Amino acid sequence: MHQEIDRELDDLARQVVDSAFSVHKALGPGLLESAYEICLGLELRGRGIACLSQVPLDVTYRETTIESAFRLDLLVGDRLVVELKSVEKLLPIHEAQLLTYLRLSGNRLGLLINFNTALIKNGIKRLVI
Repeated sequence: MHQEIDRELDDLARQVVDSAFSVHKALGPGLLESAYEICLGLELRGRGIACLSQVPLDVTYRETTIESAFRLDLLVGDRLVVELKSVEKLLPIHEAQLLTYLRLSGNRLGLLINFNTALIKNGIKRLVI
């Protein structure tokens, strides 16, 4: 069973969701993922929330470190991993990808946000490990 997420991290996740609503309201669906990433980062930073984009993460396999093996779309507050999509439909592989990012980065909470939806609330998934 998962441990509960602390209030500060939960509040941070709410701020990200609220920011995603603002970005989606302004831009609508249909743009490239990179546009949403930039705009969501701007929205979060404008709210005074620390946010890093395209954060490289190393992977160690059989005692060999592979530098920058993958990149987190956004790392918010040094604790929350945000994976962005602009796809027709979220698939189980997208959730698996975020869960892997959480495990490898040592973070517990992640948001998977698909901006290519008519209603952004239908494109947000919260995943905890």
